[in-house]
Amino acid sequence: MNVENEKPREGATHRRIFVKQTIAAALTGFAGISLISGCKSEGAEGQKVSPPEDLMQEHGLLNRILLIYDTCKTHLVNKENFSKQVLLDSAQIIRSFVEDYHERQEENYIFPRFQKARQQMDLVHVLLEQHNAGRRITDQIMQLCKSQTATDAENQKLIKLLTDFNTMYRPHESREDTILFPAFRKIVSRYEYDSLGEEFENNEKKLFGEDGFEKTVDKVAGLEKSLGIYELSQFTPKQ
Repeated sequence: MNVENEKPREGATHRRIFVKQTIAAALTGFAGISLISGCKSEGAEGQKVSPPEDLMQEHGLLNRILLIYDTCKTHLVNKENFSKQVLLDSAQIIRSFVEDYHERQEENYIFPRFQKARQQMDLVHVLLEQHNAGRRITDQIMQLCKSQTATDAENQKLIKLLTDFNTMYRPHESREDTILFPAFRKIVSRYEYDSLGEEFENNEKKLFGEDGFEKTVDKVAGLEKSLGIYELSQFTPKQ
């Protein structure tokens, strides 16, 4: 019998054709699904801001107010005239945007998940203590700024409050940015991670309306201009 010249049975041929077509269709379908999913994912991530990124941007706003605090403190130390309304307005932004919004986001959404996972417990404990300390300092700063005839003793107290606030918050936010926030992605699911980003955005809109962050940045820029510290180039060392 010549095996090479033997024709395959008709049923077997049909089965092989069917299998090949099915596999090809499946592979094409999977490739299409993967391509579509990849495009959707890429597009969504291009438009959304992750929870840690959102909080880090707000730390940038906080840092600009810390510079305002430094400048006001220098004026107080040198007994130079400046508008304490600028300092009061800055403290009110700290209260409304940083303490009552940004830090509440951390306390309600970020810290509890670390506590539940039993990770970074000591760090979270210190961060919470510092949030409360910052609120007490802000209360006192706003109270002293409202005084129309501040005494030298009150100005000295204000200098100490500004120093204490900045000394605490610079390492505070640095630990969050370099330790806490990078670790956050590892303790939550992808779905929870994405959902939190949307919830953060919704919370911001409820409190500050559309473009709340951008509007707050504009307010800070106005305060910087009133103190003459808006232009970034002035901080470049002269050779």
